Amino acid sequence: MFDTMTLTKVTGAVCGSLLVYMLGAWAAESLYHTGGEGHGEEVAQAYSIDTGVEEASADAPAEEGPDFATVYAAADPAAGEKVFAKCKACHKVDGGDATGPHLNGVVDRAKASVAGFSYSEVLLGMAGDTWTPENMSNFLHSPKDYAPGTKMSFAGLPKAEDRANVIAYLATLK
Repeated sequence: MFDTMTLTKVTGAVCGSLLVYMLGAWAAESLYHTGGEGHGEEVAQAYSIDTGVEEASADAPAEEGPDFATVYAAADPAAGEKVFAKCKACHKVDGGDATGPHLNGVVDRAKASVAGFSYSEVLLGMAGDTWTPENMSNFLHSPKDYAPGTKMSFAGLPKAEDRANVIAYLATLK
């Protein structure tokens, strides 16, 4: 079945295909090349879009919004219940533990105080403190930054309003 001529044809077909691929890549590079990257050409942006916002200088402090106490005072527990949908995968509010501890009465509860739950070492080290709304907001903003080494893999809630709403919702659960 395989003789010398068949082997020569197969080898020629593979080499020919590679040659066509290389020539196609060369042609595409010459057609769509924008310059720069070691070719001695300088690339300039063709246009810029004015958004009306000036870039913040490195010296100017970042503009901060209202403090958390102000945001928490205006929090909506109903909106917090919707935000809590992100938490339901690991936390329950019926008094039972899941991947995470139950969150009934968590607001103003001592940290690492749910009996029988296996907390991370960092949270066990915080056991003398309580989950005040401010502490919860800091934790929910970035659990890994607040408690490095925590078992909670959730990335966090970047919006202060979402954190305030979910904490207000949790405060209604006893």
